[in-house]
Amino acid sequence: MTETEQRPEGATQLDTVADAPAQNWVDRYAPDDLKPYLRLSRADRPIGTWLLLLPCWWGLFLGAAAAPETAGWLTVWIFTGCALGAFLMRGAGCTWNDITDRDIDDKVARTRSRPIPSGQVSVRQAMVWMAAQAVIAALILFTFNWVAIGLGLLSLGLVAIYPFAKRFTWWPQIFLGLAFNWGALLAWTAQTGSLALPAVFLYLAGISWTLFYDTIYAHQDREDDALIGVKSTARLFGDKTETWLRGFLIATVVLMSLAVIYAFSPLADPLKMSIGLAGAWALGWHMNWQLGRLNIDDTQMCLRLFRSNRDAGLLAALFLAIAIFV
Repeated sequence: MTETEQRPEGATQLDTVADAPAQNWVDRYAPDDLKPYLRLSRADRPIGTWLLLLPCWWGLFLGAAAAPETAGWLTVWIFTGCALGAFLMRGAGCTWNDITDRDIDDKVARTRSRPIPSGQVSVRQAMVWMAAQAVIAALILFTFNWVAIGLGLLSLGLVAIYPFAKRFTWWPQIFLGLAFNWGALLAWTAQTGSLALPAVFLYLAGISWTLFYDTIYAHQDREDDALIGVKSTARLFGDKTETWLRGFLIATVVLMSLAVIYAFSPLADPLKMSIGLAGAWALGWHMNWQLGRLNIDDTQMCLRLFRSNRDAGLLAALFLAIAIFV
């Protein structure tokens, strides 16, 4: 039995969501009345929160290492605030996604057990839940500097557009990348006080990384998407997926390396530069490891590799964090 097929003892199909990890904390411990809302927020599938959070930490650590005079308690708060904000905004974004996709999700095997298509939560209830999460996230954002606050508010447009992208473009993963990696710009700016070129390169690296991992993820739904007319890079690339993914791997490493080079060159510190570049190459190594195991026709393997990108992103974050202290 596969990971997603395992169910808590006594569970029925509506007691959990089809693609949630078995024995997740929501299914096991959350109050029954709260479970559908936490599932709307994908709290039972934390990988999305990690993938939204990690570019924030990249931007924060790179900014603190490049401007060591700013490192301190501010860095600790931004680190914490980004973690809380990522959980809340990922939840709000997923709720919005399920509201807009409610007529699609009930036609796809993997998503028809989600709270809205399964009838556990109404659209009105989902809207209220989404607003509550966004308001709390805004309170955290408003503790940052004004430039970072402005960047945070601008990101709402990308969040609003993303769920519709698969209806009008073969490249919805680009829109996901634009939204999910905005934190690299925001956290760098919150730490350093202004937006700069290294953060832009880091943002672009994150977008390329998103194209890599979300194409792998989209191969799970390739057949259902074709039947209902939903577009994705998985359908666009088809049998050439590995070639495209290798290109995204190279782009990710090059762009993150440029971010490190532009951030640390003014410091003339070869050790700091080497550690930062090691982070970019560690991320690239993990992506290459994923390619070596990829089988686009094995949905369980696609899901496992997609989830492994938490570790890939943490590798880069670890090296950038070490660079702060050398």
